[in-house]
Amino acid sequence: MTADIVGLGEAMVLFQPADGRPLADTEAASVHVAGAELNLLAAAARAGLRASFCSRVGDDPFGRRVLAAAERLGVDASLVDVDPSHPTAVFFKDVRPDGARRVHYYRAGSAASVISDTEVDRVLSVRPRIVTVSGLTAALGPGPRAAVARLAREAPAAGIAVALDPNLRPGLPPVDDLLRALLPHVEYLLLGLDEAGPLFGTADPPSVFERARAAGVREVVLKAGPDGCYHADAAHRPAHLPTSATTVVDPVGAGDAFAGGYLAARLSGAGPRGAAWLGSRFAAGVVATPGDTEGLPTPVEAAALLAQARNQ
Repeated sequence: MTADIVGLGEAMVLFQPADGRPLADTEAASVHVAGAELNLLAAAARAGLRASFCSRVGDDPFGRRVLAAAERLGVDASLVDVDPSHPTAVFFKDVRPDGARRVHYYRAGSAASVISDTEVDRVLSVRPRIVTVSGLTAALGPGPRAAVARLAREAPAAGIAVALDPNLRPGLPPVDDLLRALLPHVEYLLLGLDEAGPLFGTADPPSVFERARAAGVREVVLKAGPDGCYHADAAHRPAHLPTSATTVVDPVGAGDAFAGGYLAARLSGAGPRGAAWLGSRFAAGVVATPGDTEGLPTPVEAAALLAQARNQ
């Protein structure tokens, strides 16, 4: 097989109230498949890249649902191993009275929590143009942590660029120290404004860009939610781009869509500004709909947006 981009991580089955009520009161739930890396890959595939997912799922109905969802999203799943000894993870999204969302994860002991060197070997054998890793994967357990570290360190020597989305989560084991150690190997760092403090001790965009570059990162993108994003200008300094979002229904998945759109644009010849613009458009579509990938543009729409991104 061939791939432009491969993501190493975990995909899970998501249950969320179908009637908009809290989980404690709802009578029915809708079922989706989600996960940061798969969401990112879905966006990249929508923009025309050959995207492949590397992971483990359980030999259970949820695992089969993940594989089917990847296929439906245009993401190759031939690098996903079916593990008969560990289950596929699930999570639940709660809707609070004020409209805020809270996510409850049930991923301890999952198939992806035993990701190991086997998955790293599979990714490296494909020799994609870029590989994506995240702090979410590293936080799954000792095996995934070691796998993320090895992949980030060995990929550049094989001519593979590394994209890191920290995806720090307060409820998961801390991985800040590992991610900082991996920065010299990172080509693209796509981090949220709320993650800049833990990694760099500041949320000031110029300082974040300066410290990331000093640590060895080649290109930085700072996602600022409703305030848009900061991309690198010609001198590697932060340039602000306002958000494209006009309607916000569900913000979960927006950062993944942004990252997938950004990387797809960069690999397709767009500069950092055009890539940030495309990522912002992808993210705006996702936040305007429930679910993590439902709001992505159609392939025809994505191709037209990509053409515009190359011209910016």
